[in-house]
Amino acid sequence: MRSIYLFLIGGWLITVSAIAQQNQPNRDADRSDAVSRSLQDLFPVQTEGIDYQSVYEALTQLYANPLDLNTATRDELETTYLLTERQLSSLETYRLAFGDLLSIYELQAVPDFDLPTIRRLIPFVTVAGNPRLFGTLPTPTDNYLIVRYEQTLEQQKGFSEAMPDKNGKLPTHFLGNSQQWYARYRYSRPRAFSIGLTIEKDPGETMGWQPSARRYGIDYVSFHAQLQNRGRWRNILLGDYQLQIGQGLVLSAGFVLGKSAETVQTVRRPTLGARPYTSLTEYGYFRGGIATYAIRPELELTLFVASIRRDANTTIDSAGKGPIATSLQTSGLHRTQSELDDQGSLLETTIGTHLLYHNKKSLQLGFTALRTSFDKFYQRRNLPYNQYEFTGNQNLVVGFHGGYVWHNWNFFSEIARSTGSESNSGGIGAIAGTLASLTKKLDIAVALRHYDRNFHSFYGNSFSEGSRNSNESGAYLGLKYTLYRKLTLGGFVDYFRFPWLKYLVDKPSRGFDYLLQARYTPNRKTAFYVVYHEEHKEKNVPDSDPKVTVGTTRRNLALNADYTPTHGLSLRSRIQWGQFVYAGQSPSTGFVLVQDATWAIRRLSLSSRVALFGTDDYDSRQYVYERDVLYAFSFPAYFNHGLRHYLIAQYNLTRHFAIWVRWARTDFTNQTTVGSDLDQINASHKSELKIQARWQF
Repeated sequence: MRSIYLFLIGGWLITVSAIAQQNQPNRDADRSDAVSRSLQDLFPVQTEGIDYQSVYEALTQLYANPLDLNTATRDELETTYLLTERQLSSLETYRLAFGDLLSIYELQAVPDFDLPTIRRLIPFVTVAGNPRLFGTLPTPTDNYLIVRYEQTLEQQKGFSEAMPDKNGKLPTHFLGNSQQWYARYRYSRPRAFSIGLTIEKDPGETMGWQPSARRYGIDYVSFHAQLQNRGRWRNILLGDYQLQIGQGLVLSAGFVLGKSAETVQTVRRPTLGARPYTSLTEYGYFRGGIATYAIRPELELTLFVASIRRDANTTIDSAGKGPIATSLQTSGLHRTQSELDDQGSLLETTIGTHLLYHNKKSLQLGFTALRTSFDKFYQRRNLPYNQYEFTGNQNLVVGFHGGYVWHNWNFFSEIARSTGSESNSGGIGAIAGTLASLTKKLDIAVALRHYDRNFHSFYGNSFSEGSRNSNESGAYLGLKYTLYRKLTLGGFVDYFRFPWLKYLVDKPSRGFDYLLQARYTPNRKTAFYVVYHEEHKEKNVPDSDPKVTVGTTRRNLALNADYTPTHGLSLRSRIQWGQFVYAGQSPSTGFVLVQDATWAIRRLSLSSRVALFGTDDYDSRQYVYERDVLYAFSFPAYFNHGLRHYLIAQYNLTRHFAIWVRWARTDFTNQTTVGSDLDQINASHKSELKIQARWQF
């Protein structure tokens, strides 16, 4: 009887799924729309210290390789940042009681799951196959090649012909042409294998012999090969990779969010282990090999080694230590001779290990050790705020992390200590907190953190106010309350202090910020939200001599409306206002009005924007996420006065071949040039063209 019941239910769910898929637009347009909505919902206002490119890359990869609801761990499901602790616990309990889900739509039967959450979750999850229905179906593979071309249409100063000055010397200029090229190939199957190759040439870079890098070819090449779940070998990865472990004090990468409009779930970092690195950001990853082996089902050991040349400024030390590195370069640009001189000038060698114990119910404990070595002595410039920065050739970071789930409470913590080859190392970093669903309507997050000024972790990115886990202490409280299923309220308050000096802050300082938001979804076709964010910090007054440090206030308000008047057409209207003020001075104010439209029918999808903006200066700049071609990212700053518009066209010629074209232009009304230095354009406008093609095999 149970078998007949499951058969009937399974057939009904498969039929519903098939009908739903027939009524959907093409998956590429749906993919771009899902990722764009998620990013705009997470970041309605710009936040410091977040690598948006990595966040976008992780979201896109999650959409391309959805999580299997029947095999995904709690940590993996948390990476969607869409489920509360109560919903995660309910899903675990449901799977234990009734076995594997038959379809995504069975989520409607899981307690505490509501339709709005399920709709937002569907693009990022799947049910790959179920042995109770005609045997297990094979997990689909993702096999594609992407080629992209980009160019700024106006001529920039760095690409003009270099003419000798009065002394007969050639001025600095870009060595390569103004074109940007990008190509990616990837063949993967979730939880099984992945092979990928990414190459890129930035505008101004050459494609020939590069003496400083001692190689010939494209400027940036990234490769990986991965095998998963081969007996006790959980993960074997060669090439470029990142690791997400514990709360990120030692190792953190990928989809890591800080303070955002998701005021609860983004505080905790899930432990995901090693993942292939596929981003175009040319720093912050390992190049080598890593393997994870299950000593027991609940005990895993990871060993990894890496070696890569980093871009760094180097000089000759007068004290006789030989060449020293004074700073790492993270732009990834190698357009001029000086940038080429910095390319690959510092050899970094890394070795590390991670031991993880986890039972299926509630407990997780881990130990991490990471040693980083440089072939040159590393020492920052002799400035007061650099007094406690890392100095030397070696840095060792050792950390312990833990987590415990009790009913709808999720407790987490990590503590780490760094030890370097010089006496200025030896600091401690620590973070602890909890996420909890107190009721069906109320969720809460609490986190306490402390990072010594001499705590050094090159690959850490734990929850913090700044971009690094150093010289900071703080306390965070986040709340989310569902007044009823159509109206959600949220907010956070975060207090922080910096015990030592910082860049542009010439004294110990402190501050706080808070965010308030409301989201109203009257029906499937309409959604409104309002977000207000205010931040108080201390900062040096520009051009003051001697330096004077005063309090500053930054305010941002965003009003947003999404609506779908008819099938295939979606509209988004946005009003955004911001203000920045130094204490005792006049405020700098800015605004932007945005209208987006997306239309999709059969093989064609069109997206467009018109944005009117005006700011007093760069301090009141406004960040607004822009849609782009698949796997490309755009989050520009709108400042000064002008009008920006763009149009994206996507057309699927066949099931296996698609093409995108994006044209964007910004016209300024109060200036005659755009940009500065070698990027300067001698016109009041800037136009960008992007063409992309993708083959699916």
